Amino acid sequence: MNRCTWATSEAMIGYHDDEWGTPLHDDRTLFEFLILEGAQAGLSWETVLKKRNNYRAAFDNFDAEKVARYGARKVKQLLANAGIIRNRLKVASAIQNAQATLEIRDQFGSFDAYLWQFTDGEPITNRWRTMDQIPAHTEQSDIMSKDLKGRGFNFVGSTICYALMQATGMVNDHLTGCPRYAEIQKL
Repeated sequence: MNRCTWATSEAMIGYHDDEWGTPLHDDRTLFEFLILEGAQAGLSWETVLKKRNNYRAAFDNFDAEKVARYGARKVKQLLANAGIIRNRLKVASAIQNAQATLEIRDQFGSFDAYLWQFTDGEPITNRWRTMDQIPAHTEQSDIMSKDLKGRGFNFVGSTICYALMQATGMVNDHLTGCPRYAEIQKL
């Protein structure tokens, strides 16, 4: 398979072939990606991907209602968990982002409806031939980032928002020569 060139390890190949860029509309999984993309800041995605199952266990399978209620005792437990990235600011942001996610869900009906409004409810299909053509952020991710920050979210800079958009299929950034590009076009 002539995959996107970033998919080089077993973990990254599996993620590329099965998930990345596939349009996603499940609130829990969208919240999961928001938290994982924020946890990735300053690290490689592969590092986060290898810890993903540990994150799911540690963060109650990314149930935003449960995460929103975490207190000091749970934070201490998370910071002692070697299976996740033990960064106090990132752990605190996961809790704050869960609380903000619940507010969005109440206002918009779902986290999905809120996030997908930034692409008018449809995936944006790009036509990149090489990795160096793919931007780190776009006008849509800039707007999303600003809006999320205004609603109290943390670790949601424009680059993180664009990575979230790529991961959840809000944009199709598979290279045009990658078989997944056409597969996702058909979805």
